[in-house]
Amino acid sequence: MKPIRNETEYDLALAEVDGLMGAAAETPEGDRLEVLSVLIEAYEAERWPVAAPDPVAVIEHVMEARGYRQKDLARLLGSQPRASEVLRRRRALTLPMIRALSAEWNVPADLLVQEYELAERATG
Repeated sequence: MKPIRNETEYDLALAEVDGLMGAAAETPEGDRLEVLSVLIEAYEAERWPVAAPDPVAVIEHVMEARGYRQKDLARLLGSQPRASEVLRRRRALTLPMIRALSAEWNVPADLLVQEYELAERATG
């Protein structure tokens, strides 16, 4: 066993895992499958890191997935204009907002505390 360092080694490891699928745990084949899986995950995480979604995208996803509407968010955040400003990225989430979203909608707070770009306000 050795670390996966390039695409060729990655492809070979994937092919080997494919052949080991279904191997019983705590057997030499099962152990090899487990180790290869860890090596593949490490290579993928380094090669193709997945950035955490920004908080507004998280809120939008939760709303869509659960059938929530902007009025539901407004009730949670305190007002319709506040909900609109958050969704349009004109207002940053505050700690009380994050706590409310986390507690009421069961959204992990660590996803909501990420920094994100606010829209620039039009002047004039």
